Amino acid sequence: MEMMSTRRPHFGLHLWISISIILFVQSHSFYLPGVAPEDFQKGDLLKVKVNKLTSTKTQLPYSYYSLPYCPPEKIVDSAENLGEVLRGDRIENSPYVFKMREPQMCNVLCRVTLDAKTAKAFREKIDDEYRVNMILDNLPLVVPIRRMDQESAIIYQHGFHVGLKGHYTGTKEEKYFIHNHLAFTVKFHKDPQTESARIVGFEVKPFSIKHEYEGKWSDNTRLATCDPHAKRSVTNSESPLEVEDKKEIIFTYDVDFQVSSSISYFKKITSLLMFSYNCLASSSTIQESDVKWAYRWDTYLLMADDQIHWFSIVNSLMIVLFLSGMVAMIMLRTLYRDISKYNQLETQEEAQEETGWKLVHGDVFRPPTNSDLLCVYVGTGVQFFGMILVTMMFAVFGFLSPSNRGGLMTAMLLLWVFMGLFAGYSSVRLYKMFKGTEWKKIALRTAFLFPGSVFAVFFVLNALIWGEKSSGAVPFGTMFALVVLWFGISVPLVFVGAYVGFRKPAPEDPVKTNKIPRQIPEQAWYMNPAFSILIGGILPFGAVFIELFFILTSIWLQQFYYIFGFLFIVFVILIITCAEITIVLCYFQLCSEDYLWWWRSYLTSGSSALYLFLYAAFYFFTKLEITKPVSGVLYFGYMLIASYAFFALTGTIGFYACFWFTRLIYSSVKID
Repeated sequence: MEMMSTRRPHFGLHLWISISIILFVQSHSFYLPGVAPEDFQKGDLLKVKVNKLTSTKTQLPYSYYSLPYCPPEKIVDSAENLGEVLRGDRIENSPYVFKMREPQMCNVLCRVTLDAKTAKAFREKIDDEYRVNMILDNLPLVVPIRRMDQESAIIYQHGFHVGLKGHYTGTKEEKYFIHNHLAFTVKFHKDPQTESARIVGFEVKPFSIKHEYEGKWSDNTRLATCDPHAKRSVTNSESPLEVEDKKEIIFTYDVDFQVSSSISYFKKITSLLMFSYNCLASSSTIQESDVKWAYRWDTYLLMADDQIHWFSIVNSLMIVLFLSGMVAMIMLRTLYRDISKYNQLETQEEAQEETGWKLVHGDVFRPPTNSDLLCVYVGTGVQFFGMILVTMMFAVFGFLSPSNRGGLMTAMLLLWVFMGLFAGYSSVRLYKMFKGTEWKKIALRTAFLFPGSVFAVFFVLNALIWGEKSSGAVPFGTMFALVVLWFGISVPLVFVGAYVGFRKPAPEDPVKTNKIPRQIPEQAWYMNPAFSILIGGILPFGAVFIELFFILTSIWLQQFYYIFGFLFIVFVILIITCAEITIVLCYFQLCSEDYLWWWRSYLTSGSSALYLFLYAAFYFFTKLEITKPVSGVLYFGYMLIASYAFFALTGTIGFYACFWFTRLIYSSVKID
């Protein structure tokens, strides 16, 4: 590093900033694996588990055995955490059993004859582009797809499609074909000393093949289309199998084992540093090395288009940082001049001739209308802020491993429950500052207003999912567990925090409040509350909307999101922009002698939630292919909940920034 900085000193600052950002962003590849590695000797049994069927067109997951696939002798559900149940994961055993490092060819799984009902079920799932998800040694199954625009680039699709639609040459009639032959590839990393191996990859290539055989079917029947004795394997789908009533389906599979190789993690870091310094990236300079067990998730986590992500995110952050710096500099200079001028006034007549924010000192800390509701929303925002901050810290330091399915959702849910302590404390503390005495009422509303409204929407959406007979519907037992977490832990903690907050003395206002409210002069059109509130939400939304695209893609297009380094930077920028835009607009409002800043400070930054919901609608119509009305209702229902939560978070950040700002400036001037 020092040699590079010495040779090109004028790029030293750029280099160090780039290194800091890259190392921080690379925390999305640093994670604690979450499970202990399992060593396999040659011949050890490898049991494949099946997960839900998923579709980006319907967003409704279904159990694997909702279709007439080959079942094991007894279907056993694996242990699930709360997050897995809420995600709709249904992990079960399967008849697929491999032996470590022993390739298999044309294993016959079972033979199924379709009837009208099962054929219709397969056609519907093929029509909705459902994918089958499987798991081996806690790794999800992926389909490698070579990109057409880049010869050597391979992207990975989660799960394989149930089947495909097409038509025969010379006809226009559309047919449905099922993927009934699976060519699995298990990649492993071998220890040369112990001869044991660890699984580092699980891939599949699906085929549709109309199997043929002679005579009547029996357990010993040999297939003419796929025979290990004749070394005849399935390599294409030139003779696909149609999905029709009374059609016979023979499910088969191959298993191959490969010693995996990929770019090493540390050489990847070096490559990114050189890319940042020279603005050139050459993949030919990176040598390949064996993938070790600790880095086996890199294939899944690094499948996005890095260049688009890099340039869009970095450019957005630089613009926002530049704007934030300009705003901060203007505010400091303007405030310094105002405070100096006010403190130098010698006579009462001069003070009365002045206009500006000092004139409303007798009304600026007057409690607002609906102050109880403001206290409740501030407490809710504090609860969200604590939940997101702690979750981010855990994720950045690698404690939320992707191998722990549902871990992120479980962590966020539990943190939300325990952060009720801070929600009660902050809401009642503000309430006491407004000279309130009924703190139990505020604590009760804090514990029930936001969670109650979200639970009502969630219950309706869950009922719709139940109506579709989807595995994504939350069972009654899990719903009861959520209610127990809410009433048994969150509500008592809110009251404990409220009790502590009410016992502490309320903070004193820096200036006294007049008994008679001052009349607010007529405001300019650009200081209209609705206009300034809508303008105030643009900058906070601009700080997150690019990262929002990747988050929505990971949720609704079922991809992994693990770029928490970037996300943490964006979260910090969001806090800064919410605070600064609220302070600026609050300052202009006070300068125009309008002292009703309490609610406006909350709504100014909170209005970014409106833009978030509008962007979600834009994303729905431009990026998603959802056609079912129920799926559309689910999308907008969940995005409404997310926007509501974002409103509470950003509004609270803006409120506390403006609260600190007003107390600071009015305690800095002399008031007679």
